[in-house]
Formats: sequence, structure tokens, C-alpha cells
Amino acid sequence: MASDERESDPKTSLGRLTRRSFLSHVGAATAATAIAPLAHSLAPAQTPASENFSTPTLPGTVGVTLRVNGQSHAIQIDPRATLLDTLRETIHLTGTKKGCDHGQCGACTVHVNGRRINSCLALAAMQLNVEITTIEGIGGPENLHPMQNAFVEHDGLQCGYCTSGQIMSAVAMVKEPWGKTDVDVREAMSGNICRCGAYPNIVASVQAVRRMS
Repeated sequence: MASDERESDPKTSLGRLTRRSFLSHVGAATAATAIAPLAHSLAPAQTPASENFSTPTLPGTVGVTLRVNGQSHAIQIDPRATLLDTLRETIHLTGTKKGCDHGQCGACTVHVNGRRINSCLALAAMQLNVEITTIEGIGGPENLHPMQNAFVEHDGLQCGYCTSGQIMSAVAMVKEPWGKTDVDVREAMSGNICRCGAYPNIVASVQAVRRMS
């Protein structure tokens, strides 16, 4: 075979690619690899007609409507969720505190139809058709509840972690048939633990409000 024929043939007489043919094949393959993703990115986005953008119901949850501080909240929750966790994590009312999570400290006290309960021991799914009140619902910085104001005036708090539960318990307690002495108040508030030991000032706060009524 003549030399000019070998140059035009993509293979040599030994059946191998020539240097020129090899480089041309590699260049074409490299260009195709680089251009393909670019072309894909420049193509208009295609949205499947059947795609549903609505938020799906999470498997294992139940729909409930809770009435909290005068407002209705339609939410999806785990049927095992406590009222405490639902208030804090789903409705985002974080004034109710999680202390022991076993019904022993009272930090999570809220009102259900005016009665004080430990929200860590109550299932949220069982609180339908009732009125739930949290610390956010009895008064705020611009309009303090008398009990909140008494706790401020009598230094009924130190670190403040138990304070919302103490106040919620005290607000309900003054409407309950307890005696008038400090001993009676201590017994009535015994379900609310203050790790800072501010008990004398808490009793003074409660008694100040009781004298007002």
C-alpha cells in the first residue's frame, strides 16, 4: 500500500488507529460529553402534569382541631403526641415549659376548661371540644394578669424556668376551695417545684392576689 493511501486510511497496515484518527475520535467524544449536560441545563424545565404540589398527609398522623387561647388550630399530629409537645413543637407556644416530662414538676401546667393540668401527661388528640389556655393566653407584657404582676412585685421567680407553670397553677388555685393560710397555699401549690427555692415569695405572690379578690 502506498504511503498516501495509508495516511488516508484510518487504520495502519497493522490494524491499529493512526495518531490522527485517535485524536479526532477523542476530541469528538470529549466535546459530546461536555455539551450534553449544558444542553440539558439550557432546556426549558418540564413539569409532569400529574405532579401534586399540595402538602401530603404524613403517614400515621391524625387531623385534629385544638382551641388554644381563643383560637382554633387545625393540625396533623402523631396520635401519641402529648399536649405539651403539640403546644411547643406544632403550635409554637413555647411559654409552656418541659421540665421532668413525667408529671412531677408542674412546669408544663396549662388550663383545660379552667382546670389546671400537667400537659406532659395529656394526649393532644384527647383535647377536642375543650378550651385550652397557656401562659400566653392569660396576659402579656402590655397587659399583665394580676398573678403575673404579683410575681414581679414579690420576686416570685429566680431562673424563671418554672414560673409559667407556677403562675398557671396559681391562677387556677385561687378559684379552688382552699383555705386562707400560707400552709394551705403551699399544699395547693405542692405540685409545682421551684428548684431555685423561691417558695416564700411564690406564696406571697399568691396571697397578694387572693386578698384582691
